[in-house]
Amino acid sequence: MTMPRSPRKRLLHLLYLVSTLAAATGDQSLSTVVALGANIICNRIPGLVPRQRAICQTRPDLIVAIGEGAQRGIDECRYQFRHSRWNCTGMDNDNVFGRELRIGSKEAAFTYAISSAALVHAIVTACSQGNISDCGCDRTKEGDLNDEGWKWGGCSADVKYGLRFCKKFVDAREVEQNARALMNLHNNEAGRKVIDQHTRLECKCHGVSGSCTMKTCWITLPRFREVGNILKEKYHHDAQLVEAVRARRTRRPTFLKLKNSRTFEKPREISLVYLRGSPNYCERDEATGSLGTHGRRCNRTSPYQDGCDLMCCGRGYNTHQFVKTWQCNCKFHWCCYVKCNQCSERTEEYTCK
Repeated sequence: MTMPRSPRKRLLHLLYLVSTLAAATGDQSLSTVVALGANIICNRIPGLVPRQRAICQTRPDLIVAIGEGAQRGIDECRYQFRHSRWNCTGMDNDNVFGRELRIGSKEAAFTYAISSAALVHAIVTACSQGNISDCGCDRTKEGDLNDEGWKWGGCSADVKYGLRFCKKFVDAREVEQNARALMNLHNNEAGRKVIDQHTRLECKCHGVSGSCTMKTCWITLPRFREVGNILKEKYHHDAQLVEAVRARRTRRPTFLKLKNSRTFEKPREISLVYLRGSPNYCERDEATGSLGTHGRRCNRTSPYQDGCDLMCCGRGYNTHQFVKTWQCNCKFHWCCYVKCNQCSERTEEYTCK
């Protein structure tokens, strides 16, 4: 078995081996080996604060799911912003838990919300699959009858466990009491609420000849693409500019209120919140986490964000011409070979100057 090259994948591979070894045997003599392996691996995972590292060392089976959740959040973020000037830079493939954008922008708000939601989604999925030792299906309502004639059964997603663990683990990163920490905590919770509020009911009919005289129903997670779409909609239409309110005695920030609100109105719990306006992301700027759009592909005919005019920030674009060839019109001849023609097409690609 070959070891993956990526640092993130190597860590997840080692974690998987440790947790699989622990789950596959009841031999108590292995407990010391497993604990030692988890300790070494957790010390090598970048981005963990001490409280997270302590959880990692005691629960290697959970860290496998956490790594998968982190990657799920990165992938969804990049999908949602694939046509934007900011295409989710600041979330790093080789860092299991990503890097944060330095300014408290709407983009930073989205990254925290999508990462938090992705972790809940991955943990609950792992519970349902039996990959975590102290959770499984939510059977609290199993067997109860509903007024509509169906009963709880199947494997309901244990969302409460996922929410509880995610809050404990992810929120542990916010060790400082400042405005940015309050912003991050709010967006973490907003991401978790999307999962909690968009679970769905699935049912299976029972009866003679396909009749539905009785139904068994259970709770399932929303598809994560749906979660990403909801958070992207919040990014565009339900993100609120806030500022921190400081206590008089300690001068420390205690809660967030809407910017310029004289009545100390707090932001909605389900909204994303941000502290500063977004940069234009046209040029490279390490301070804001912007990589710029130089060299980015663009669509010459699109009037939207992926169009060359907007993507390239008015700098213009380069045109690259090339010929694409492939086998086409393939036919099977008796007996026994396939003959194809070679087709070609001249295409153009546009990249920002």
